[in-house]
Amino acid sequence: DIKLLVRQANHQQRILNLDKYELGASDSTVVIVVQVHNRVDYLHPLIDSLRKARDIENTLLIFSHDFFSDEINQVISTIDFCLVMQIFYPFAIQIHPTEFPGESPKDCPRDIKQGEAIKRNCVNAKYPDKYGHYREAKYCQTKHHWFWKLSHVFDHMNVTSSFTGPMLFIEEDHYMVEDFIPVLRKMYRLKEKSCPDCSIFTIGSYEKKPAYGPLASRVDITNWVSSKHNMGMSFNKEVWVKIKSCAQAFCAFDDYNWDWSLHNIGMTCIPNKLKVMVSKSPRIYHIGECGVHHKGKNCDPAQKVHQIEQLLSQNKQWLFPTALTVAGYPRAPARMPKPNGGWGDLRDHQLCLSF
Repeated sequence: DIKLLVRQANHQQRILNLDKYELGASDSTVVIVVQVHNRVDYLHPLIDSLRKARDIENTLLIFSHDFFSDEINQVISTIDFCLVMQIFYPFAIQIHPTEFPGESPKDCPRDIKQGEAIKRNCVNAKYPDKYGHYREAKYCQTKHHWFWKLSHVFDHMNVTSSFTGPMLFIEEDHYMVEDFIPVLRKMYRLKEKSCPDCSIFTIGSYEKKPAYGPLASRVDITNWVSSKHNMGMSFNKEVWVKIKSCAQAFCAFDDYNWDWSLHNIGMTCIPNKLKVMVSKSPRIYHIGECGVHHKGKNCDPAQKVHQIEQLLSQNKQWLFPTALTVAGYPRAPARMPKPNGGWGDLRDHQLCLSF
């Protein structure tokens, strides 16, 4: 029974490789949290890239799953280069396929008109989103999982709840550059000197043509924007406390995307907004061509990985910068994000707040 396995695993909090590595042995410890769904073919290249990263032996690597898979568990159990843990989102659709947060037969179909829904008396008839649509479970799950995972690692796990250093949040279809840990640590050190009110440290970007050269040792400081700064995001417990204090606004914002919801509370609820320090040259890449939003047919990550590896080998001399400097302070657009909808159902608001 998957429900039971998940409950046991979350309760046991088992750490792999404790015979080889010591917990918190180094002051350069980073906790890396990977949000995983079910794409095992992407997990392989991600793990390979982590294996090659400098200082990886000083990290605790936590995989947070919303899909229980023997195959994925098997892949993770072979990781031998650092401490590893697995946590499982307990409200996954896989565990509740025919009841909320999954889809129950009594739910209103996405596109039904509200009048018709009320006549039919389907479960959430009074609560379509702002575009008149009813919830779709598969799109709601990611935001719930994201928020649960933060709450779980910062507040409910013995090993991390007193950790105040950097947590880095990545996903199963990311690919890391070998200097990402030293660069992230240097960004946190630069905060003390150059940006005391920076909350978020982002090591990825969506530049169409990523460049290295002298840019590889530069960072920008700006306001955090969901569509630009959501890949390879790091923050610590102090920032989680701020986010958590805005849970009401995060959980009620009519948008099924966690990053747009975070953008919204950054603009409306968190004092002084969310400031981000972002690396000018990416230390993380997105290799997923088939996911929630990507309907691309090319699902073989090998080609993408090959391109990234080529780019990095041409720029090897620019990696591992000795020091970072602030390149500039670009103005971020001040307008509020327009909600994408998909999050009108009060049950979603309540579940999100329950974490």
